[in-house]
Amino acid sequence: MSPMLETVFDSQDLPVAHRVEAWRGITASALIPNELDIDHPDEFRASLRAADLGGAQVTALTYASMRSRRTPRLIRQSDPEMYAVGLILGGQQVIAQDRNEALLRAGDLVVYSTSHPYQAVVNAPKSTAASVVVQIPRIMVPLSADHVDRLHAARIPGREGIGRLLAGFLTHLTTETTPYRPADGQRLGSVLTDLITAWLAHHLDAAGHTPAETRRHTQFLHIQDFIRRHLDDPRLSPAAIAAAHHISLRTLHRLFHHHAHGATVASYIRHQRLTGARRDLADPRLAARPVHAIAARWGLPRPADFTRAFRAAYGMSPTEYRRGSGDAPPAGRR
Repeated sequence: MSPMLETVFDSQDLPVAHRVEAWRGITASALIPNELDIDHPDEFRASLRAADLGGAQVTALTYASMRSRRTPRLIRQSDPEMYAVGLILGGQQVIAQDRNEALLRAGDLVVYSTSHPYQAVVNAPKSTAASVVVQIPRIMVPLSADHVDRLHAARIPGREGIGRLLAGFLTHLTTETTPYRPADGQRLGSVLTDLITAWLAHHLDAAGHTPAETRRHTQFLHIQDFIRRHLDDPRLSPAAIAAAHHISLRTLHRLFHHHAHGATVASYIRHQRLTGARRDLADPRLAARPVHAIAARWGLPRPADFTRAFRAAYGMSPTEYRRGSGDAPPAGRR
């Protein structure tokens, strides 16, 4: 097993004189070739981490101020025919493509095409800018290219609706340190492709052209996000979740049957709560917080029930786990 994103480039590992040229080479191979202009090469800093998730390439980058251009000549030389979806994490950036131009700040999303010329300017004078970029083959997105072209280089907020869900998913990919198997990468790539398709369709007002399976998977992702945000509520239940999403209990259970890899709604809630409680119990900053308070924070207000569920999942009581050697317990059952 390996980390979610692996470090491919870090300018600190190279002599200052070699950093810019090495950055040109690594971005051309890991992303796509661009012409780069960097005003202060002697101060240049950058890093790149990447993962291939079943055809969707996810890249987390930090970089100094620069200008980049995807020119017609570069497109003629090589075009992988991909959409690129970017989430800005830091710094101010401007991108222009197909008569659109967007000023982007932290939390904004944008989509652009490798097949059309574009220009981008990064402004991060006192630090490094940061972003996450997903490159996905156009053929994997079941939407009209002519429709998607309308969104090129448009600023799309990432703090509301399905944009918030996509931004949260991308942020999680960049911060996740738990090892994963190759099969997990394939599943995550499928989820990410569905989520990007639904996100694009939403902003094109073309939901009717989105495959039914994609709509169902996106609905399931919304429900998972809702559950994670309400784990502290002891009243969280399948009935409450179904009501909040205006669907029947039968529909909710069917979604979990098809998309949760064997987990029921109730077992998914329990697994998320126990995982959160286990993480808090292992956190030395919370050593003075009583076990029952940690359990209550995760929507498990009955100490006896919490202890019984924790022991069933991890083979020891919460107190024993907190006092233990710090070795990771079994993964637990969902």
